[in-house]
Amino acid sequence: MREYLLTILVAALVTYLLTPSVRRFAVWFGAQAVPRDRDVHVIPTPRLGGLAMFGGMIAALVVATGLPEMRKVIGDGGVSVSKALLLSGGLIVLIGIADDRWEVDALTKFAGQVAAGGIFIMQGIQIYSIPLPTGEPFSLPPAYGVPLTVFVVVATINAVNFIDGLDGLAAGVVGIAALALFSYAYLLSKSNGLTTLTAATLIAAILFGMCAGFLPHNFSPAKIFMGDTGSMLIGLLLSASTIMLTGQFNPAVLANGLFPFFVPLLLIPAVAAVPFMDMLLAVWRRTSQGRSPFSPDKQHLHHRLLQLGHSTRRAVLIMYFWVGLLASGLVGLAKFDAAWITLGVTLLVAIAGVLLMFRIPSRRKSPGPDAPGSGDQPADRPPMHV
Repeated sequence: MREYLLTILVAALVTYLLTPSVRRFAVWFGAQAVPRDRDVHVIPTPRLGGLAMFGGMIAALVVATGLPEMRKVIGDGGVSVSKALLLSGGLIVLIGIADDRWEVDALTKFAGQVAAGGIFIMQGIQIYSIPLPTGEPFSLPPAYGVPLTVFVVVATINAVNFIDGLDGLAAGVVGIAALALFSYAYLLSKSNGLTTLTAATLIAAILFGMCAGFLPHNFSPAKIFMGDTGSMLIGLLLSASTIMLTGQFNPAVLANGLFPFFVPLLLIPAVAAVPFMDMLLAVWRRTSQGRSPFSPDKQHLHHRLLQLGHSTRRAVLIMYFWVGLLASGLVGLAKFDAAWITLGVTLLVAIAGVLLMFRIPSRRKSPGPDAPGSGDQPADRPPMHV
């Protein structure tokens, strides 16, 4: 555990310290988000926050390679984790920088994401087997394993990119997912007498540290956005950890049956469930009104939470709550034998969350024209939007 705590600390600290410098560079470079009609932020805000996160990832990998036991894990089994993350991450960051500054077309970004998945495969990060309901792992030949791996990489990157809708939302949600993957791998290994030092667990730890270090700068009101540079990078690392955890545990040695075997495949859809449902509702809403499904509007979930009276921060915390509840529920079902207790507690917490979400917060009364602070400028700064 000490090795993981050290890499988390390094990733978080370096990311946190680099972000102000990256912010100044983004302003000089001209990589800023100009407010649009459907956005909530009202002033141009620097992007490129993913560049600081990439620096945190590199620093954590350097520290990990300096730890004797962790060095064995990173290069074990013909999988070069450091090389895979540096090459694929570097490619994604370059594409993200170009997009944050000049707006790259979707086809170019898609090609870069596919290439990043190809780098993973060349370095040994690939889905070699998938769990079957019988408990037996089904070995995948390259003709199936390669495209499935690329699909997971591309789908995860774009799921994270879709989440990036409010200040701190993507960093917090992915940080929760990374913590869930880390807890799943570490606790399951420890409780079943397996080694807790694995490359997949290390990637999840680094990813959690990167998000934790960036979040203080990105939480509402955000001083900097991660941009596509960051959303694609953390999506890439999330896919890497998921791919390496898939099929890692042998069902024969697991104490809680087959369910833990399926958790890595279920966790990403669970994390993306809330924004994915929002996307489906947006498509249905727009097409039913005779508009294009890609036409923008201000009726997304976070817009509706704002309309209910929630602040930007509270709306983000509500999204954190649901993602954390789904992720912790899956990890709890994998770790504990009493499934009904875990499901019951999760359901009770969910009901409490629904009641709190639809409870309209009390609003402060607007000051009169002679009150202190009243004037041409609004008393409250409008919330920011990632």
